[in-house]
Amino acid sequence: MALRLYDSMTRELRVLSPSHADGVFRFYNCGPTVYAPAHIGNFRTFLINDVVRRLLELQFGPAKVKHVRNLTDVDDKTIKRARDEGRPLADVTRQWTEKFHADCAALNCLVPHDEPRATDPRHLRGQVDMIDVLLRKGNAYRAPDGSVYFKVSSFPGYGALSRVKERELQPGDALKALAADADEKEDGSDFALWKAWKPDDGDNQWPGPEGAAPGRPGWHIECSAMSKAILGETIDLHTGGVDLLFPHHENEIAQSECCNGQQLSRHWYHSEHLLVDGKKMSKSLGNLYTLDELTAKGVSPMAVRYALLAGHPRKQLNFSLDSLHAAESAMAKLHAYGQSLSTDGDAVALDPVRAALHDDLNIPAALGALFTLVNRGPQGVPKAAFDEVLWTLGLKPTAPGAAAATAPAPVVALAEQRWTAKQARDFKAADTLRGELAAAGWSMLDGKDGYKLEPLKK
Repeated sequence: MALRLYDSMTRELRVLSPSHADGVFRFYNCGPTVYAPAHIGNFRTFLINDVVRRLLELQFGPAKVKHVRNLTDVDDKTIKRARDEGRPLADVTRQWTEKFHADCAALNCLVPHDEPRATDPRHLRGQVDMIDVLLRKGNAYRAPDGSVYFKVSSFPGYGALSRVKERELQPGDALKALAADADEKEDGSDFALWKAWKPDDGDNQWPGPEGAAPGRPGWHIECSAMSKAILGETIDLHTGGVDLLFPHHENEIAQSECCNGQQLSRHWYHSEHLLVDGKKMSKSLGNLYTLDELTAKGVSPMAVRYALLAGHPRKQLNFSLDSLHAAESAMAKLHAYGQSLSTDGDAVALDPVRAALHDDLNIPAALGALFTLVNRGPQGVPKAAFDEVLWTLGLKPTAPGAAAATAPAPVVALAEQRWTAKQARDFKAADTLRGELAAAGWSMLDGKDGYKLEPLKK
């Protein structure tokens, strides 16, 4: 089956297909800013991307999908956290990157094929190079303080993705409220490509583009530069939450297409907001849940994954603690059903589930079709086909009460560090971390493409 997704640019359902001669499908999604734990609203988007990745691998083959997710490790938030804690920026972002990886592992997310960081010297060079090109082409200009801004008026196609002009807004009006540095700009709609160093930035500064002051890259340019460096000038799919559609993705398009003279992405896909008990998530309301806060309530990460995937990705999902209880019950039913299946049967029984997933990622319809089979009984459904559907959704059902065996986030973080050390052939560090895992009561079983954690028998 071919995967069809809604395209935010053309406003229609379109079949996804690779466009490069090598047949590799190139897929980029915006990752987290690593200054604090990601909350469940963030993870709804990352889980949806994970299901897209799995569907693409089933369709084209694992070797024919290249998935990139960036890490924003320098911006106002990361610098403020480092300043407030009196620590180097790299230490702060390393801590929260490891936490993010641990949460991803607990939620059974596939690891991206590449995960570039904005401050990686290779990618800093790429960002500066792009800005230099934009300066030479007249799409950018240097401000009096040594910063560099993109000139929105130089790109006639600005607003095509977000339809900002059709909403009777001028780009400048929409951005002025966000721009604390508007006095440095020629026009309020322009956005920063390079930010000149300020005292609050501390030690965090790098050589800038030609004629610019030392400083740091703007948020938008990092995705354009890293996507180009790893996937090329045109990619097949760019995804993210609907909150990134404007201005972030709009700005990515403008700077990339002006620099490269090529279409940035052939397809754009955005998932909707997560509500908690019918309200927008915020710190003031106390409903900005993290994975640790939910698992501390005795909920398994797989139930969290199920609950966050239960709604249609392009519709707002109302999350509640009651939905987690329903998710735990659903996972128990799936486990029991899977245990009852044999190798006999016809895989066509699961076609309605597959069809729903391939039709604009209609996960509610897919789950409805799946539980129709579960309620009907195990006759005629082969276990291999059932397991493949669960793999596509990233669900690993366990018996009721088995959630207690789920590794806690600190243990997963140790495992992630050890796996990284082993991949880097730092076997001394890997052995030390294995000892720390054992001291915490866990064993780590290495496989070809990943690892498995199991509690040590007492």
